[in-house]
Amino acid sequence: MAKRRAKGEGGLFQVKGSRFWRAQYIHNGKVIRVSTKEKVKARALIVLQRYMADADRGLAPLPEAQKLRYADLRRGLIANYEERGNRSLTTYADGEENINGLRQLDEFFNYSENNPGPPLMHITTETSREFARKRQADGVGTAMVNRSLACLRRMLRIAHEDGRIQHVPKIRFLKEPPPRKGFLELEKFNELLALLPTHLRPLILLLYYCGLRVDEGRQIEWTQVDLDARLIRLEQEQTKTDEARTVPLPAELVMMLDEVKPKTGKVFSDTNLRNEWQKACAACGQGTRTLIEPEKEDGHAWYKYTGLLVHDLRRSAVRNLVNAGVPERVAMSISGHRTRAVFDRYHIVSTDDVTNAMRRLETSSVRSVTVSAKRSKRLSASRSQ
Repeated sequence: MAKRRAKGEGGLFQVKGSRFWRAQYIHNGKVIRVSTKEKVKARALIVLQRYMADADRGLAPLPEAQKLRYADLRRGLIANYEERGNRSLTTYADGEENINGLRQLDEFFNYSENNPGPPLMHITTETSREFARKRQADGVGTAMVNRSLACLRRMLRIAHEDGRIQHVPKIRFLKEPPPRKGFLELEKFNELLALLPTHLRPLILLLYYCGLRVDEGRQIEWTQVDLDARLIRLEQEQTKTDEARTVPLPAELVMMLDEVKPKTGKVFSDTNLRNEWQKACAACGQGTRTLIEPEKEDGHAWYKYTGLLVHDLRRSAVRNLVNAGVPERVAMSISGHRTRAVFDRYHIVSTDDVTNAMRRLETSSVRSVTVSAKRSKRLSASRSQ
């Protein structure tokens, strides 16, 4: 007579009229019953053992995982960002929380307040490929598509870490283009600066000379500014790297800030920054704006922009600091780069930089030869005496 399993060890049974064996086991004090999709008892037993092993590891039972929908995964992602204090979690005026790339997933999965989106079982590797194909067909760049795919992968992994799902579908990213190489020489920068509205010039000067991120500049208040010492103190909670740092200010920016009255609240204005930046870049040959007529009668015309980005000022700052002879470690401290690998991506080397380097080498070589010749001549003269 076969040994009877102890309570909680699980078992197999068949329902009248069904071809498949069903598994039954205890998980967190709750009886779980699920079809094994197997007709042979020996194979059904293997499935049961796998379910029970998953339960021992704290993974959710299959029936509970099947109840999950996109909205559940989305809530888990936002909760995780809140727990970690991640600054890429933004809150809109209406109180809605969002993450870069998440809104596009919401649209793809038809998520709304009244629609929780598709069940978990419909979110697969092929689903992510379908999303990527659709976004690319809409003319979206691979980098933006990957931000959304990263959101999808993260929410699935969080659900797995929380024991809510047993397996994480493979989410494959698209190949992204190489890093941007945009930067501005000082002469071109001054030309661009003159085309910008007066209220934006202090912020643009800060970005070009100091290499701050735009979001860092937006948060600075007058209490953090010491015009006499020509310094700004960025607090830990204001930086992407969670590290406070002191930023030196160029004389031109100090004079500009000195004229501001009153010195309260935020220091730098970014009102209408994107639109004014694109117009100024187009006016000085650093970008192009193409008018796109609306496809629908009730639509609005808009400008498609290609060219220099505000973020390219950060590359310009890094390049200018290093070329001015500032030690790279000090330059990284000013710009707020934590790793050398990322800093190197921002240190753009131009053709003129390479040419000037060779000229400095040749000048140094000529100087060395001249000094050596003079030394030899003096040595010969002293011997002849």
